[in-house]
Amino acid sequence: MTKMEKFVIHRLRFLSLAAFCFTITTLTFAATLPENEVQALKDITITLGKIWNPNADPCTDMSALNSVVDSIDEAAGFENSVTCNCSFANADGTGIVCHIVSIRLKSQNLQGSLPPEMTRLPFLQEIDLSRNYLNGPLPPEWGALPLVSISLLGNRITGPIPKSFANISTLANFVVEHNQLSGALPEQLGDLLNIERLLLSSNNLTGQIPATFAKLTNLKDFRISDNHFTGRIPDFIQNWANLQKLVIQASGLVGPIPSAIASLVNLTDLRISDLNGPAATFPPIGNMTNMKTFILRSCNITGPMPEYLGQMTNLKVLDLSFNKLSGVIPSSFNGQKVNYIYLTGNMLTGTIPSWILEKGRNIDLSYNNFTAGSSDSNCQSGTVNLFASSSKGTNSTGIVSCLRNFRCPKTYYSVRINCGGRQVTVNGSTTFEADTDPSGPSRFASRSNWAFSNTGHFLDDDSPTDTFIQTNTRGFVMDDTQLYIRARISPISLTYYGFCLGNGNYTVNLHFAEIMFTNDKTFSSLGRRIFDVYVQGKLVLKDFNIEDEAGGVGKAIVKSYPIVVSNNTVEIRLYWAGKGTTGVPVRGIYGPLISAINVSSDFTPPSENGSGSSIPAGAVVGIVVGAVSTTILILGILWRKGCFKSKSTLEQEFNGMDLHTGTFTLRQIKAATNNFDIANKIGEGGFGPVYKGLLTDGIVIAVKQLSSKSKQGNREFINEIGIISALQHPNLVKLYGCCIEGNQLLLVYEYLENNSLARALFGPKEYRLKLDWPTRHRICVGIARGLAHLHGESRLKIVHRDIKATNVLLHRDLNPKISDFGLAKLDEEDKTHISTRVAGTFGYMAPEYAMRGHLTDRADVYSFGIVALEIVSGRSNSSSGPTGEAFYLLDWAHDLKEKGNLIDLVDQNLGSDFDKEQVTVMINVALLCSDVSLTVRPSMSSVVSMLEGRAEVEDFIPDSRVSNIDEAKSEAMRRYYQFSIE
Repeated sequence: MTKMEKFVIHRLRFLSLAAFCFTITTLTFAATLPENEVQALKDITITLGKIWNPNADPCTDMSALNSVVDSIDEAAGFENSVTCNCSFANADGTGIVCHIVSIRLKSQNLQGSLPPEMTRLPFLQEIDLSRNYLNGPLPPEWGALPLVSISLLGNRITGPIPKSFANISTLANFVVEHNQLSGALPEQLGDLLNIERLLLSSNNLTGQIPATFAKLTNLKDFRISDNHFTGRIPDFIQNWANLQKLVIQASGLVGPIPSAIASLVNLTDLRISDLNGPAATFPPIGNMTNMKTFILRSCNITGPMPEYLGQMTNLKVLDLSFNKLSGVIPSSFNGQKVNYIYLTGNMLTGTIPSWILEKGRNIDLSYNNFTAGSSDSNCQSGTVNLFASSSKGTNSTGIVSCLRNFRCPKTYYSVRINCGGRQVTVNGSTTFEADTDPSGPSRFASRSNWAFSNTGHFLDDDSPTDTFIQTNTRGFVMDDTQLYIRARISPISLTYYGFCLGNGNYTVNLHFAEIMFTNDKTFSSLGRRIFDVYVQGKLVLKDFNIEDEAGGVGKAIVKSYPIVVSNNTVEIRLYWAGKGTTGVPVRGIYGPLISAINVSSDFTPPSENGSGSSIPAGAVVGIVVGAVSTTILILGILWRKGCFKSKSTLEQEFNGMDLHTGTFTLRQIKAATNNFDIANKIGEGGFGPVYKGLLTDGIVIAVKQLSSKSKQGNREFINEIGIISALQHPNLVKLYGCCIEGNQLLLVYEYLENNSLARALFGPKEYRLKLDWPTRHRICVGIARGLAHLHGESRLKIVHRDIKATNVLLHRDLNPKISDFGLAKLDEEDKTHISTRVAGTFGYMAPEYAMRGHLTDRADVYSFGIVALEIVSGRSNSSSGPTGEAFYLLDWAHDLKEKGNLIDLVDQNLGSDFDKEQVTVMINVALLCSDVSLTVRPSMSSVVSMLEGRAEVEDFIPDSRVSNIDEAKSEAMRRYYQFSIE
């Protein structure tokens, strides 16, 4: 517990002491709690989902508030108290009366909502409902209370922070970390002049930090990690002279770190990480001599380490990993008294100082360019990790320099690791090696032909020793359960390194299962683990959430990636980029988690080919490619000649094909959908009807059934399976598998509770969702991220060809997922993009593709622009006016742009509750994307940067061919879009 936390608790505990004293008075002088407060407390407990004992006095008898949990676990922070102050004089002056001043109901898994009825307790100063399962918004009514402290950490609270909270002039402590709050921070919160702790991490907050926050000069603790803020870290933080703790990790803000930070001389804990923006040198913070925890990780910092680090004599944690620091470790810095030093992933050179090699503790120097010293021959020296820390050349087998004395006993063609667990054999033949090393903050450990390197320790977990191996103690059972009994975790970075491999093509299978959270309605289920995965140095999973991808906790998921081994080595790295919760169910649970790794060759190893001779990898690849190409060519010719049409069923047509996805039986699908019961039908697309289903293991699915009337046939079926099974991204719908039996073709997807974006925005009124502006902005950014992945971040470059609101599905948390890949095409850059078969949806199709069949990824960009306009306006792209005349949203947007009235495009249902700057940016980006000229349209990666505020929006000049709209039509559109009610 920090000094600041102790201070605030001490400040509030006087209330409890006063209550105790006056409870004695109560017994003597018969002080009572007014009946209106007793009734208010009863109503509050009903709203919270708390059990109330009507026969007990809450001021003197704690049995009034019965526990709703099976056992009281003090270590988990359980608390069940109502504190009264009985020092108030009665209205008639004849005695004293009690008033409730504090409600603390912590770690009780309450499943209700936040009670507006709190305002009926006019003397209430503290509300602490931390670690429950409460949902709903923050009640604006609380703004009328004389609150000193609000703590709601670890719940399911949604919506924006009410502007009325700025009226709580007494507020000193506001903690809403690990919730689902959204929207921009109200500028009115700058009036909270007494605020000392403002903790907002792990939410969905957006926009810039309001300039009015410059007035919060009493701040001592400010945390905004894991959000979606925009803009730079503001210079006005220099006003926060009393600040002791500043935490900005993966906040969405961009760098560089402002020089104004040098004014915060009272800082003892500074954590800034994963900061996007231009490269910059080290910030001038040499005067922060009180610093104990100093983290500037992945902030794009260049140049040398500063000499002033030697002046930070109180330093206990130093983390400068994953920057671009160069030069030598300064001679003025002798970190023997520092408990943890992480310099991983930089470009440091020179000789490693002797004090590190001789007396250093928990120091990680992996992935640097040191030129001499023990790092040439050792990967670990005491508790100093030297793996890949030297720029010395590798030996003939391609192994990193610190393993250069290692001689491969043989050539291997697989790496199989049961991460964190003992050796096991799966399916009777595949053996996974044990990985039971306890690890440590700066640990390298090696085995036969593989090793791992771990960086980091778990902060704030109140534990004297960290555990880097977690056990499945919740009884989760999965296929190949032996692989998921234990898992290895890491606080920052975990690298698995395979060596002595034969060169050639391999497949990497990464096994994951979330075993640390629960699948019930308790606060233990609210954790969000998010991390990135790199294979062979390439980012293959961004913001990976095991629970979301697997469809729940305690469910296994395997991610597969083809790779080419060309230097006898394979590298798999998992990295925590500062996102996700860090305090649910308890503090210190976060970071990458992996259950098993299986790297296997895609070719028959030389020792198994019968002759014992080795075929060069290049020759193997050439033979395989040639054989596959020839086979495909022959099959194509035979198909065109109708040689396969004698087959009687679709099952026969697909027999023998490796579809690279899971398979289901028709019996399973019928059982899940109640034999395709019409009551389970949730939609109809070009492919056919879509049904909701429930598998026997509890997974909810969506089943697409190929209709006999469908315009999409076998080609689209194979296309969709082939494309989507090769893609994994949080904003792309997940394919569980398919079913091919008889004449049935079925695709099995994850079920997305909120159906399509089209239905949410402009479907039938009973199905529309009330989407506030922050949610709309987040949906738009999510779609852009998914398309950016398709176009350039995935190993396949894909053009979707049918981006529209009906093909964007919404998860339970309204996270958007692009679906329907039946028309998608590989973007083969070395071939022309002329398609003789134009496919898609008119109104969303780019002009050059619709008219000439000219297909590039910019066709998707055009479609995205139309969808973005629909999100802003809440209107479908095309519709008919009262006279039957067709109106197009893009025309209306162009007309408004020309008249300078773009804001008129905004959905009237939003009223004035939207971020005008964000709206303007989104509309201008949409217009750029939907430009008639494909050369003007930006790439989707650029679109993401512009929407997130990391790049300026390019000037948009309407094309004269589309912007000239006569006044009569302009007026007709105005009347239709502004006055008609859909």
